[in-house]
Amino acid sequence: MHVAYPAVLAVLLFCVGLYGVLARRNAILVLMSVELMLNAVNLNLVAFDAWLGDTLHSGQALTLFTITIAAAEIGLGLAIVLLVFRHRGSSDIDRLTALAEPPPHAGAGAGPQPPDTPPAGTTAGDGKAEATA
Repeated sequence: MHVAYPAVLAVLLFCVGLYGVLARRNAILVLMSVELMLNAVNLNLVAFDAWLGDTLHSGQALTLFTITIAAAEIGLGLAIVLLVFRHRGSSDIDRLTALAEPPPHAGAGAGPQPPDTPPAGTTAGDGKAEATA
């Protein structure tokens, strides 16, 4: 068997996966593209193992490790995507910027105030007086 055929197929799979990671905005499609890239690596490992005629079959052993890591990655990735989809209603990657920490406010002091604290410069009685007036 010529090693060129599986190597070309692996390159094509990897390029399709890379395009999917860079061009898609849906988190599930990005995860599927990462899986395509990992499968291209697996194909190369098995093809070069068969081509070199390794007696220990190191390429196939590494492929099993890669498949295990890919399964764990897709399990955790899908769990995170489903959690985000439940809270936001979309799995669009561009809309996930709210997961980052908010920037510090320009006029604030040491950090965010608790919701029970009245704004700076007012007292707790001001709101009560306005409500009764």
